[in-house]
Amino acid sequence: MTKMKFLFVVLSLVFSFSPLTPQDPGQEPANRERIRENIHRLRLLRMTEALELSEEQTARIYPAATRIEREKAALSMKMGKEIRDLRAMLRGETVDEQKLADKVRSIKELRKAILERDQEFEAMLEENLNEVQKARYVIFALDFYRGLAEKLERARQVPLKKRN
Repeated sequence: MTKMKFLFVVLSLVFSFSPLTPQDPGQEPANRERIRENIHRLRLLRMTEALELSEEQTARIYPAATRIEREKAALSMKMGKEIRDLRAMLRGETVDEQKLADKVRSIKELRKAILERDQEFEAMLEENLNEVQKARYVIFALDFYRGLAEKLERARQVPLKKRN
């Protein structure tokens, strides 16, 4: 567990100095992906510590969590494209209602697929955690995402010149 705490501290420092917004618009997709991966890794490390996962549990949870997160990232990228397309369609001079309906249906299906991945992750945790860890996970998830939202909000409020 000492090694995990050391790794956690090192990675926390690395992540805390990573920029949260791209310096150059051409780097935006790569930066978003890198930031998403960093948040995922940080979440896994903090979850390991908060839930006091055994090595066996970690060996079962990490690969599944990583796979699910990658699937969600791909679905989110597709959904983002669909939403951009929908906005462009709505800004157009003429609106084809059938195309709009198809785009809305596609977005809803992608959103549902993302929710299904979240449910798959929760079910996997249910199978691999004891009751105390399950209770800790509920608290961990609430605290982690609340803290993440607060940090992102603060980062958005800092002008770009101060971030560099």
